[in-house]
Amino acid sequence: MTLIGRSRERDLLQSCLDSPEAEFVAVYGRRRVGKTYLIRQFFSDSFVFYATGLARGTKREQLTVFHQALSRFGARATSRPTTWLTAFQQLIDLLDHVPRSGKHVVFLDELPWFDTQRSGFVTALEYFWNGYASARDDVILVTCGSAASWMINTVIRNYGGLHNRVTVPIHIAPFTLAETEKYMAARGVVMNRYQLLEAHMIFGGVPYYLRHFNRRLGLAQNVDRLCFEENAPLRSEYETMFRSLFRHSERHRRIVEALATKPSGYDREELAAATQTPKGGVLTRVLTELEESGFIRTTTPFGKKRKGTVYQLADAFSLFHLTFLAEPPDPSFWTRFTMTPRHSAWSGLAFEQVCVNHLPQIKRALGIAGVTTRQSGWRTTATADHPGAQIDMVIDRADGVINLCEMKYTAGEFALTAASARAARERRELFRTVTATKSALHLTLVTPYGLIRNGWTDTFQQIVTADDLFAT
Repeated sequence: MTLIGRSRERDLLQSCLDSPEAEFVAVYGRRRVGKTYLIRQFFSDSFVFYATGLARGTKREQLTVFHQALSRFGARATSRPTTWLTAFQQLIDLLDHVPRSGKHVVFLDELPWFDTQRSGFVTALEYFWNGYASARDDVILVTCGSAASWMINTVIRNYGGLHNRVTVPIHIAPFTLAETEKYMAARGVVMNRYQLLEAHMIFGGVPYYLRHFNRRLGLAQNVDRLCFEENAPLRSEYETMFRSLFRHSERHRRIVEALATKPSGYDREELAAATQTPKGGVLTRVLTELEESGFIRTTTPFGKKRKGTVYQLADAFSLFHLTFLAEPPDPSFWTRFTMTPRHSAWSGLAFEQVCVNHLPQIKRALGIAGVTTRQSGWRTTATADHPGAQIDMVIDRADGVINLCEMKYTAGEFALTAASARAARERRELFRTVTATKSALHLTLVTPYGLIRNGWTDTFQQIVTADDLFAT
């Protein structure tokens, strides 16, 4: 299958092939997002060495896997190494016997799994790069891992022997809506943009999940088959995902599950209390690992300093799982559920997540792609002087304008009423009063099909539709 999207990532990898020097590539991103697929497709499996770490394997098992890979790629007969220094020396011996023509790609996949406790793996990797590979202008070392925090802290931001050694860090994000549309079309899955949007709200643009779609079934049927049948392939994905990515993953799950109950997010103090997690280094580490792995995001509410940081759930599939997959298996749950009020409640939250993740597309639709902006949310609690209010997305622009964005997920054109128009204007004036901003405030609506034209349409200065979100 043709590689979909990833143009920036492919350009970076091509620059490594064109480079006159050795290159050290570190690829990271959420589990199932297509990291390995990208590397294998781009290099067409033309590696001089390729080994994959073994999930939860012991040091002995990891060394066995590495040794077997050496044998597959033609290493001279050697005994299984008992240390990582010996293993990398055997890799050096293999590379020394490869004819020196063109670039030689060494691919170490699921790198964090190799690094078992007190194994000496990272020290040996340092030895391999610093003492050998970096001096060869024909070597590209590609490392990859789903445990994003490990990749970042141990490889990219290493303060020991690998400090500043990574030459090309590459973060692989889930597909955008435009990439999802191309991917599904390439697989022969026929859906309109409203259905593609809902698929993105459920599966978050993760290629592995989308790959499971049966092109002979509709969206609701596919969701039932993948998630709600007795042995559905993605029914246990949430638990598997956390166990494979994090040591002591119960701490990570508690935080994600707490954030799923409060879409507006928690600050650090609230999150520590809600999850009964001490506020020290453990909480900091877990939050950092979750953010770097793409499960949560941080935002500073409009007008707040850094200490006002709020943590929010960012992973669509986690929200979907925690909202619905505690239900007993039911092979037609989603088909029936799409017509219920509970679907409307979930879809509103999930659509907000999609919009936040497509800020570049929203900016392009507003004609401000080149304007420096800061995106945040805003809320104020009720007082004796005013009612409380919340604004889903605030885009603070360097040109003296603030877009106050409201997201409405509907199956057709949104019908603005006199009451909803008045409420939008009142929120704008409350925002102006509470924040004391001098910027011009533009009410902005993000909704799949736009507005029905009526006497209140002019309430919003700008309308962003699903077609805008699908822009490349």
